[in-house]
Amino acid sequence: MAAFTDEAEVYEFLGGVFRTGMEDAELVAKLKPSGVVLRITYSDPAAVITVDMPNAEIFEGAGQGPQPNVELHMSADTGNKFWLGKVVLPVALAKGQVRAKGPVAKLLKVLPLAKGLFGPYRASLEAAGRQDLLTA
Repeated sequence: MAAFTDEAEVYEFLGGVFRTGMEDAELVAKLKPSGVVLRITYSDPAAVITVDMPNAEIFEGAGQGPQPNVELHMSADTGNKFWLGKVVLPVALAKGQVRAKGPVAKLLKVLPLAKGLFGPYRASLEAAGRQDLLTA
């Protein structure tokens, strides 16, 4: 069974973690020089989030935002588990749970910064009473 019931929930929670990150001036300062424009295409349910790290902007929906230089494809459930700290991206890439296009090495350089958002993501699920997502 899919973790999220619809596209709106994907944007609320998975998009929300990126919005939280872009509100952190220290994190934004570390992400800007990466040059990464990341597009994540989720399935089950379908949703697309584009994160423009150099300009600290987030776009929701297919065809929104600038052209990405790194793309990831995964289920929304895998995205949820990643932000809970249960999915290691390089392992998920190797197992085929996540597919990537573009210079993934650039993304892997900023990946350690994502760990700082695991707590806020978990807190957002707790605040929304989403035990089902917390135990995924």
